[in-house]
Formats: sequence, C-alpha cells, structure tokens
Amino acid sequence: MKEQTLQKKQAVVDEIKSAIEQAQSVTIVAYKGITVESITELRNQFRAEDVVYKVYKNTMVRRAFNDMGVTELDDLLNGPNAFIFSNKEMVDGPKIAAKFAQDNKEKFQILGGYMDGHAMSSEEMVALSKLPAKEVLLSMVLRGLQGPISGLANASQGVLRKAVYAFNAIKEKKEEAA
Repeated sequence: MKEQTLQKKQAVVDEIKSAIEQAQSVTIVAYKGITVESITELRNQFRAEDVVYKVYKNTMVRRAFNDMGVTELDDLLNGPNAFIFSNKEMVDGPKIAAKFAQDNKEKFQILGGYMDGHAMSSEEMVALSKLPAKEVLLSMVLRGLQGPISGLANASQGVLRKAVYAFNAIKEKKEEAA
C-alpha cells in the first residue's frame, strides 16, 4: 500500500515538473476566500490565453522545484496556493493574475514565480505582467530600427535628386549653347 502511495505522489511530482518545464513562466499565487464564481471567471480568462491554473499540494510543488535544483521558492510554498503555467507567452499568466489581484487585493496575491530557470519575487512577476506581448515588443524594436534606415533612405534620395537636377541643368545649358 505504501509503495502505491509513493508511486502516485511521484507521478504528481513528475506531472508538475513537466508542467514547469513546458511553461514559459510559472506564477505562484495565494488565494483565500474567493468565491466559486470569481475563480470560474478567472479560469475562463486563463483558458482563453492558453494558461493553466492548477492547485497542487505545496509539498509536491516544492519537491518538483527541488528536483530541478530550485530551492529559492520554498518559503513561498505555504498556505493555500495556486500555480499558473503560461504556455504561449510568458506575460499572459502574470498579466491576468495581476489584474485579478488588483481587483481582489485581500483574497488573491502574487507571491512569486519561476521563469527561464530562475526564481522570481512577487515584484518581478508584477513587473513582468506590465510588459507587452512578444509580438508588440518585436514591432517596437523594428519600428525603432526602421526610423534610422528610413532617414538614411530619405537623405540618400535627396542627394540623388539634387544630382539629377544638376545633371539636368547642365544638359539644358549645353542644349542652349548648341
């Protein structure tokens, strides 16, 4: 009987490790006294963004993180916690959680998280939630790069235009002289 229990627990730990490894970011939140309607609404928001909201035993999550060599989050894994796995974009889960936490300050708090092999504090997770999506960041970078390039193109067009006018004026003078 004890052997079966250990196998079941190890299966849960393996599931958690797999979820952590596949996620772009993991957000740890504390919840207390939230209504079923609020949690259902929150889960629907997460589902729409391909984010998984799960409640696991803290000991199982601690073991999964420790197996991965992460011990910095051990202090956060107390009390009623939920875990948010952002699978598509690293900012999706923290963004939804931060908005919900703002609306439910006493009942829902971001405790910390994990991203790219590093434990993150609650402040870092909130800062991450304020970042735009990857596509928006890329478009901002490209727009920033496009400015100098288009300026160079416009400047070189002006030089070419002036050269054409000069050659045209020389041509007209020679035609008048002939």
